[in-house]
Amino acid sequence: MSGPRALIDSSALRHNLVVARSRAPHSKIMAVIKANGYGHGIVPTARALMSADAFGVARLSEALAIREHGLGQRIVLLEGVYSSDELNAVAEHGLETVVHSFEQLEILKAWRGNRQVHVWLKIDTGMNRLGFRVGDFAEAWRQTVECVSIAAMPRLMTHLSSADDTESQATREQLSKFHRIADSLGLERSAANSAGLLAWADARMEWVRPGLMLYGISPFANESADKFSLRPAMTLRTTLIAVREVKAGETVGYGGAWRAPHDMRVGIAAIGYGDGYPRQLGSGTPVLVQPNCECTIVGRVSMDMIAIDLTGAPMAAVGDEVTLWGGGLSVERIATCADTIPYELVCGISQRVSVEYQ
Repeated sequence: MSGPRALIDSSALRHNLVVARSRAPHSKIMAVIKANGYGHGIVPTARALMSADAFGVARLSEALAIREHGLGQRIVLLEGVYSSDELNAVAEHGLETVVHSFEQLEILKAWRGNRQVHVWLKIDTGMNRLGFRVGDFAEAWRQTVECVSIAAMPRLMTHLSSADDTESQATREQLSKFHRIADSLGLERSAANSAGLLAWADARMEWVRPGLMLYGISPFANESADKFSLRPAMTLRTTLIAVREVKAGETVGYGGAWRAPHDMRVGIAAIGYGDGYPRQLGSGTPVLVQPNCECTIVGRVSMDMIAIDLTGAPMAAVGDEVTLWGGGLSVERIATCADTIPYELVCGISQRVSVEYQ
């Protein structure tokens, strides 16, 4: 196959879940598999992570995709529901839902279903995105306990905005606010994302919600996944479809943005921004050829192709494999070259990239 392919290592997903448990041995794990399993495929990822205590998804459609494949794991809708029809689906499929607004409480209060719904109340401790403000929580709690549609013993959660900064005063303040409200109620609590789980002991409560680390990616800008014994679950590869002899002074690619400093061999690989390989990646971005020779791309990324300086792989030939990220070349490193975050790269793989599960 000449085109790009994403190789997903299910054993790496399972390994990374074991690492998460070892870091929070007294917590239950809600494995976050939203956004198509961070680009890894939501159903295969769910199957690989079946030993998690629950799955976290953003939207009802994601939960239903899991249920349609016969998986009965606990599933939590992290954005909650926005209509009685969605609430009907939550009850029918045995889902749990986050409640983060009075509007959502009104939907629950008006609902006349034949069973109660398990909910997680979200408290906004400083993210200023979703959740009841600290000053509004007492009223939200009163309405929750009086609502006959809500099952007894809701759980509490918050979301940390800056846990990837291990010296963050904002995180300390968020955790302090959350503890002041949550600890007195005697309910199960959740605050830790991947960074919170790895770096903030005070965030490891009854539940933790790892996402990025399950895919073998570090949540910290200056620390590699290897430091935490994480293994990359996705390797993005393609092949060389042409090798050209480029003369000194000739340009390569759109706009003539790169000029050969001397006579050299340039490889053309079948991947581009149409596959989710970012256009903003510039000359000097590393790739692996044959399969462990580090080379760099030259010129502009086009829709379907990139050009590669083959100086580091003098024996490279048409048909050789090219690794864009994954085993041997971390996605964190490529994200730095693209001035973005690893989340965007793995979530951005397009539908025309074939996906193979191992």
